[in-house]
Amino acid sequence: MDRNSKDLRLKRDGKRRIVLPKPSSKRFYGHGIPGIDVHQLGGKLIVVEGADGSGRSTQISRLVEWLEGCGHATVQVGLKRSTLVSEELEQAKQGNILSRTTMSLFYATDFADQLENRILPGLRAGSMVLADRYIYTLMVRDMVRGMDEHWLRNLYGIALAPDAVFYLSVSPEQLVQRNFAKNFALDYWESGMDLGLSRDMFDRFLKSQALMAQHFQRLQAYYGFTIVNGDRSMDEITLELRQQIESVLSGK
Repeated sequence: MDRNSKDLRLKRDGKRRIVLPKPSSKRFYGHGIPGIDVHQLGGKLIVVEGADGSGRSTQISRLVEWLEGCGHATVQVGLKRSTLVSEELEQAKQGNILSRTTMSLFYATDFADQLENRILPGLRAGSMVLADRYIYTLMVRDMVRGMDEHWLRNLYGIALAPDAVFYLSVSPEQLVQRNFAKNFALDYWESGMDLGLSRDMFDRFLKSQALMAQHFQRLQAYYGFTIVNGDRSMDEITLELRQQIESVLSGK
């Protein structure tokens, strides 16, 4: 399919009929949050996962525009967006001195605050809640650093199971090119500088991202989210995500 055909198809798909969300059952992965009646959560929770450079944030932006154009109210959440600890978390990361457990609990606090004050209220209001990463990224980062998977599952037992999760899978070689082209540098944590995998910056990044991909596949087998080929064009990925989300809205 040539570029013009893709653009026309995107425009045509963007003007599809409004799909009214069908009710769907909600559940927490574990103990959840006390006092929450999941039957009152009428909205949809859609998660897009993927490494930096996977096109994740671009796809979220496109989905928000499309959904709002179809008449759906949206709420956006993501890592380090809690009003409670986001600033403190960012400051703590700058020193690169946090232990793996402290870092894990810091991110878990950030997530819990957004869950209680943004995600659940949004779903209760019937909104489409789009998460730019969710507990899976947090778990994978911790697992790569040697944290116990069972302990992490229990920690994130408070999490609500999303209506759909899409993991944008991009090869490590493509990721390093995209990240370096955009920032002219590689992020300390994304490149696993604290793991001691290699002295070479690029080799270290490739090994770190390969480990992350392996653990995402492990979690996919447990949680059952959808793996999307992120090595394709942005338009092709957008079309696939729209089609998948329309199916979710229709209750298929």
